[in-house]
Amino acid sequence: MVDLDNLLIYRQLDPSGMLNHLREFPEQCERAWEKVLKFDLPREYTQIDKVIILGMGGSAIGGEIVRRLALAESKMPVWVHRDYGLPPFVDEDTLVIASSYSGNTEETLSAFTESLKSPAKKLVLTTGGRLNYLAEKEGIPIFAIDYQAPPRTAFPHSFIPLVGIFQKLGLLRDKSADLREALQILNKLSRDFVETTPLVSNPAKQLATKLWGHVAIIYGAEILSEVAQRWKTQLNENSKTWAFFELFPELNHNAVVGYEFPSQVKEEMFVFFLRSSSLHPRSLLRYEATAKLLTKAEVSYEFVEAAGKNALAQVMSLVLLGDYLSFYLAILNRIDPTPIESIDFVKKYLAQFTAASG
Repeated sequence: MVDLDNLLIYRQLDPSGMLNHLREFPEQCERAWEKVLKFDLPREYTQIDKVIILGMGGSAIGGEIVRRLALAESKMPVWVHRDYGLPPFVDEDTLVIASSYSGNTEETLSAFTESLKSPAKKLVLTTGGRLNYLAEKEGIPIFAIDYQAPPRTAFPHSFIPLVGIFQKLGLLRDKSADLREALQILNKLSRDFVETTPLVSNPAKQLATKLWGHVAIIYGAEILSEVAQRWKTQLNENSKTWAFFELFPELNHNAVVGYEFPSQVKEEMFVFFLRSSSLHPRSLLRYEATAKLLTKAEVSYEFVEAAGKNALAQVMSLVLLGDYLSFYLAILNRIDPTPIESIDFVKKYLAQFTAASG
């Protein structure tokens, strides 16, 4: 196994500097918050009765988490659309938020282009690309992302601005105090997770070591549901490994029955329970019962606790841990975490048909 305390290995296996983006996570969250507080929304944007966020991958997960936050504080429905086209409910009382780091995400452009035919209010988050061009052409407000990185490492710039925008819309209460707590926790955790902190006292390295050689299954509930999804996708993209996520309470109505077969894969599985004290007491009981079933099935698992008192801090603490975990697992797999050749292949494959049909 790779020695994660050997600092030379990071220079060899991380030539693109993924680690630098992880170190900058707390700072980028603070920068994004300061910027969104200065961002002016048209006054009429508060005259809405629903929100739909368009996005894919790393640009969509921020929308998924802010939707979950709003679910606890607002009566207004929020929908995250990860697909082509646009749902028929979009009308003049809808705010359409298109989030694409590159500005060239095929599905997001399809949905946004469709929204231009509607009377819906519109807003764009991007670094540029065709999405930026279309928004400028139509006079649509643009929140410009000014952080150069792989989209999945720009999470602070796809999530924190949405928190600020939802706050301005009245869908979330003032999150300034919550964010201050979150930043304090993130700065402390960054010191715990950074590569110079040895394995013996580094939770991210320890979890990666336990997971190495296994298939990850991440369990989450309520506010941690979308964090479980984030862990899954980061393990896919950074660690180049199989990973899956399941959600409470739904998994107790099906997944737990599937622990028996095929028996030979049990030792290959590793389950993470993302947990916090703020979860519903019945959900916490479900965690305990499910752990007992995994023990009986001889499947390895680990409880991972969120840090902080408020939901925002808890979410962000676990996002950061999952990001570091996926990075260290890539190192254990002896692979550069940055390239995403399979995704690039799909894009190129689709592009040749687009060109042929055009």
